[in-house]
Formats: sequence, C-alpha cells, structure tokens
Amino acid sequence: MGPSHAPLTLHLASFGYRHSGIPPDEGGNGGGFVFDCRCLPNPHWEPELRPLPGDDPAVLAFLDLHPEVHAFVGHAAALLLQAARRYRADGRTRLMASCGCTGGRHRSVYVVERLAEVLRAAGFAVQVRHLDRDRPAAPEDAAADAAAEAPAERP
Repeated sequence: MGPSHAPLTLHLASFGYRHSGIPPDEGGNGGGFVFDCRCLPNPHWEPELRPLPGDDPAVLAFLDLHPEVHAFVGHAAALLLQAARRYRADGRTRLMASCGCTGGRHRSVYVVERLAEVLRAAGFAVQVRHLDRDRPAAPEDAAADAAAEAPAERP
C-alpha cells in the first residue's frame, strides 16, 4: 500500500465492559487494540472519587500515585506508537484503540486521556470518545463490582 495524502488519525475510546462493551471499529477494518484496565487500582472504591469521572483532577491524582498505572500506560503507549509509525509509513489513515474497565468511568477514561497526551506529543492526530464516562455511578454497582474484581476463591 503506498503513502496516502490523508494523515493518520488515532481513534481512542474508553468504555465499560458492563455497559457499552468493546466498541465496534467505525472505520470498517474490523478492530484495533483493546486494553483491559481492570487490573489497575479502582477509584470506584474511594467514596469521594466514585461520583467523579476519570478525567477529574482528583481521580487523575489518585491514579497518578500508582506506579503500576504509569507502567500500564507506558506499555500501551509504546505499542501504539510502534503501530502508528508503521501505519503512517504505510499510508494508512486510521488506527483504533479502546480501553475498558468495569464501568467505563474512571480507569479507562484516565488511560485514554494519558495515551492521547503521549500520542499528540509524538505528532499524531488523535480523536477521543468516552462512551460511558458520564454514566452515573449506581449504588447497586458496588456489590457487582466487588464480585467482578474479587480474587477467585481457592478450594
């Protein structure tokens, strides 16, 4: 495939596995990267952070405190940068990456925003969508979240 005249745009989406699920590729190419952020510390368990979205300064500060969050973002960014450079060299115009967490309100939003910063700083055009960020945190979610994220019991 030869170089295209249109620039490469990275399309980043945050989502909740419990709500909207993995978003379809609107470019018609059948996919993209999907990063599961449920392995990261969950602001949902901090009562003062639960109602806030993942791009709120208090949630950003909470997640910024955890080295494993920075490592996760760094690994995801390195993979996306490698792919984006190859896509750009090949003349492709679209690369999609989605980040999901349980509710789609905190961790996935944080990771998408951090990835967008890194990719823009590297000179790439980035479009961001948050599918479930503004969904209210329902009180009944707490029990379901605990079950979904609790360590498996061993016999």
